[in-house]
Amino acid sequence: MMRKHLPGLGLCAIVVAVAFTIEAVVKTATPIVISPLVVAVVLGALISNFGLIPEICRPGIRFAARSLLRLGIVLLGLQLSFAQVRELGAPGLILVIVVVAITFVGTQWLGKKLGLSHGLSLLVATGFSICGASAIAAMRPVSDADDDDMAYAIALVTICGTLAIFLLPASAELIGFTGAQFGSWVGASVHDVAQTVATASSGDQEAQHAAIIVKLTRVMLLAPLVAGVSFTRRRKLASTHSVPSSETATQVKLPPLVPLFVVGFLATIALNSILELPEVFLSDAKWIEKTLLASALVGLGAGVDARKLRSIGARPLALGLISWLLIATISGAGVAILY
Repeated sequence: MMRKHLPGLGLCAIVVAVAFTIEAVVKTATPIVISPLVVAVVLGALISNFGLIPEICRPGIRFAARSLLRLGIVLLGLQLSFAQVRELGAPGLILVIVVVAITFVGTQWLGKKLGLSHGLSLLVATGFSICGASAIAAMRPVSDADDDDMAYAIALVTICGTLAIFLLPASAELIGFTGAQFGSWVGASVHDVAQTVATASSGDQEAQHAAIIVKLTRVMLLAPLVAGVSFTRRRKLASTHSVPSSETATQVKLPPLVPLFVVGFLATIALNSILELPEVFLSDAKWIEKTLLASALVGLGAGVDARKLRSIGARPLALGLISWLLIATISGAGVAILY
């Protein structure tokens, strides 16, 4: 079984190595911060749309997009602990929950008003409210979104997250935020973890610490969000095909009640919370997690159809920009009130 996957996994490994190299070069040569996950999905889409993927590689690429993705999400839990929530305190926890809820619901509502598909609106809402590309990739298996929706959503969180690196520090200075307020605003509003670190780095040590704690608490909400969407979609599909005489009822594949990788994600958070794991172990696990997720995103990117992306037009860009303004405004107001 695994033998047929080897060519595709080998191709993914090569593309991932290129993605990490590009990230390192960009980081060294420019002030731009770009996640290797974003580079991986772009490279996957490019090699696929230029017809550079041999047919023998397809099974391994599909395996990476499905199985390696789930394993990477499970390992992501090792970067989190329940102690971070305690350190955040009641005001910070209220801020995170309110910001995530309003952004998640508001973005989907706006996507519907703009005439976009439910799948695309859901992925954009997930990426903007939680943690960018990783959250989008985690939500994709339990949603009705396709690979093109995923690629567009990742592009939007990358564009807006990059803008935040330059605009939030200047805005915080105009508003007069303290270091802790600035960091909390960054952690509550910036999408990708790497972009959060880059944005907060313009502040003091207090700002950087607050940004990381608030951001990682947002990431912890990925599990209940994915589980909730999976449960809702399962119930909807079950009711739609509940007529006993219908042949379709036996053919419809329902999403799991709670996806197994979500259970694993929560289990690794609990493990890191209960045990004092060695720093070297956590560092290695983080590298493996990023490598697995990058490999998965190469596979997901390979399913992107560039012609379909062009046909969607500018409406998703409008959704992304408005969603970004929404989360920045709500989180900024919350910080001003609660801190």
